[in-house]
Amino acid sequence: MDNRHEIRQFLGSRRAAISPERAGLPAYGGNRRVPGLRREEVALLAGVSIDYYIRLERGNLGGVSETVLEALARALQLDEAERAHLFDLARAAGTPARPRRPRQQRIRPSVQFTLDAITGAPAFVRNGRLDVVGANRLGRALYSEMYLDPVRPVNHARFIFLNPHAVDFYPDWNRAASDTVAILRTESGRDPYDRALSDLVGELSTRSEEFRTRWASHNVRLHYTGLKHFHHPVVGDVHLMFEAMDLSADPGLSLLVYSAEPGSPSEDALRLLGSWAATIDQAEKHGAAASRKEA
Repeated sequence: MDNRHEIRQFLGSRRAAISPERAGLPAYGGNRRVPGLRREEVALLAGVSIDYYIRLERGNLGGVSETVLEALARALQLDEAERAHLFDLARAAGTPARPRRPRQQRIRPSVQFTLDAITGAPAFVRNGRLDVVGANRLGRALYSEMYLDPVRPVNHARFIFLNPHAVDFYPDWNRAASDTVAILRTESGRDPYDRALSDLVGELSTRSEEFRTRWASHNVRLHYTGLKHFHHPVVGDVHLMFEAMDLSADPGLSLLVYSAEPGSPSEDALRLLGSWAATIDQAEKHGAAASRKEA
């Protein structure tokens, strides 16, 4: 991905999102030719010259000091995710462009053992591209619709935008779709030379207008805790809390664990989901054993 283009689009979109009134500046009448702030207004708020800010918005963030980046973040009223994204873009701007070949990312056996030890909650490990590289039984059962796709590794973004079942699976599909794109956009700032990520974005942009529209907004998001709502084809509506934790020994991988409120219908749904998953696993084992006997 073109880092300079990303910087231009991101800074321009954040500038356009802030009105002079919101920034504490006079509006100077209603004849403004651009939405949001002008470049000179951002420069004034950040305490830099207009020429210097124009240079920054053209994509020249390489070597910019943290002090200037912090001033830009304040001037543009960036939230935590947007501020982190700005710093990621600046960091990447100072790194030579070295596209990396896609590589198969596998989890270590001890990580899979940890997943399997979590028996009362769906849990899985994913990378920044939203590939699921490991899951426990309940995690696979919760996302059973996603696992029907023969493409491996399974991918949340591909499921949401290319699988028609996703609209039923996510009751608030629009929010799930927007959050997914914002997470991918955040990852693109951290690692703009990840060829597998570029390929995924290219595929989704080609095949999904919904994805293209959201990708163009340049929204970013941190994804560490929150609520998820699902409509599972077997157990119905499930409302779950989630916590995401980076795996320090495996850079780029995160462990996500979903939990239900004790005593809630969602906790009952998880128990039912676990029983269903156990039944499916047992049936598959019997089928495999029967095939070996016939062979």
